[in-house]
Amino acid sequence: MSILVNKDSRILVQGFTGTEGTFHASQMIEYGTNLVGGVTPGKGGNKHLEKPVFNTVADCVKATGADVSIIFVPPSFAADAVMEAAEAGVRLVVCITEGIPVQDMVKVKNYLQGKNTRLVGPNCPGVITAGECKVGIMPGFVFKQGRIGIVSKSGTLTYEAADQVAKAGLGISTAVGIGGDPIIGTTTKEAIELFMNDPGTEAIVMIGEIGGGMEAEAARWIKETGNKKPVVGFIAGQTAPPGRRDDTAAAKMKIMEECGIYVVKSPADIGKQMAQTFKSLKV
Repeated sequence: MSILVNKDSRILVQGFTGTEGTFHASQMIEYGTNLVGGVTPGKGGNKHLEKPVFNTVADCVKATGADVSIIFVPPSFAADAVMEAAEAGVRLVVCITEGIPVQDMVKVKNYLQGKNTRLVGPNCPGVITAGECKVGIMPGFVFKQGRIGIVSKSGTLTYEAADQVAKAGLGISTAVGIGGDPIIGTTTKEAIELFMNDPGTEAIVMIGEIGGGMEAEAARWIKETGNKKPVVGFIAGQTAPPGRRDDTAAAKMKIMEECGIYVVKSPADIGKQMAQTFKSLKV
């Protein structure tokens, strides 16, 4: 099992024929992702990477049955791209684009209220279910199949955690890079909740950053619901100068520990701690 995407997901690419869309779509296809087509306004009816190109998301969904979209369009067009995908009934939208104006994301968040569309991102590496489906820009070879879920604000640390888990002799069910922008779609708590309800995930890595309250919210939810699965946590930015006392790395790590999360002080210890934790589950 997995969360969000799997081998049966039907992926479309918005910004398909652009430089970034072309490169990463190629990588996704090479990984084995079921990429069914793409969208570039004005280029509908053509083929690109041996896949059909459509003028609109609605046309692509109608023709291919696509249910997941990944967005590679410039910041000024990204909000409209997300809303277009939601309007077409796409169930999951992964927005890679960085630099989207905050006011645009406010509009997107309001628009998605009541819609059956989940947004991951923006400014994120995407989602990967190891060995099945890559919807993002992460290096697929790092992610070995297994039963550990990863949720991370940091793209680079998503890859580092996956590598550490693999070197510990374990593997990944799904990894979700949620992005670190002020306004994002899926929160840390929401991703953790999906993993807690996934029978294919037995333990979770949670990676956060200084600023904001998402990690504390997730940690308290984990404690309140009884810590059904063990969670190993790390907060990046421990050497940053102090800002508000309640959102520093130290403050977040303290809350996480109080809520039963196994907190490590270095990303190099994630795999080791997870191996110890995982082993204790099997005893």
